[in-house]
Amino acid sequence: MKKIIFITFLVFLLAACAASPQAGQPTLLSATTIPNVDMGSPQPTTKASDDLFGKMGIKLPVPACNGTFTAAQTEGPYYTANTPERNSLLEEGMQGKKLVVIGYVLAKNCQPLANVWIDFWQADSNGSYDNAGYTLRGHQYTDAQGRYLLETVYPGEYPGRTQHIHVKIQPSGGAMLTTQLYFPDSASNLSDGIFDPTLIVTLENRGDITLAYFNFVLNN
Repeated sequence: MKKIIFITFLVFLLAACAASPQAGQPTLLSATTIPNVDMGSPQPTTKASDDLFGKMGIKLPVPACNGTFTAAQTEGPYYTANTPERNSLLEEGMQGKKLVVIGYVLAKNCQPLANVWIDFWQADSNGSYDNAGYTLRGHQYTDAQGRYLLETVYPGEYPGRTQHIHVKIQPSGGAMLTTQLYFPDSASNLSDGIFDPTLIVTLENRGDITLAYFNFVLNN
């Protein structure tokens, strides 16, 4: 009887060891154990301790894609590398109407991409660039839900160009996209030889600030 019990215990022990992952081997998650991400609920950002979307009361709609990738555009003559990392380009005493540019960075399958590097630069409200320092220049990373948020001011026009904001975007290990954003209410759009209507932001007036929505879709 003792021999039968011992053999039964040994068989159970061997079966348990075979079912358990060995040290150093990855544990695979089934589809039911992978957590779902609530696209509309604020989550902590990748690089910032504060949830800027929750703080500002902004909730992005779930993105919808139509199979069109964000168009590439010229870098222009005023790009400066190694910008400071920040979500806000506002500085004390800065003139101009406040603008908050928000949206997702999406892969070609329309899935949000986290931790994507985004670099913004633009002219001030008078149409002048700071080519000696980093005024109205800065980079950030998309948060865990693939969202970005930029506090800035409306850019002014300078000769030959309509209002625009320059952007460089690069996911980890992916190709760089250089493009520009435009505004629907700018009278100089049609006279600008670079202007692309697919790069127009969607505006929402919230009193003291204006929200500008735009989702970048990468061919990655």
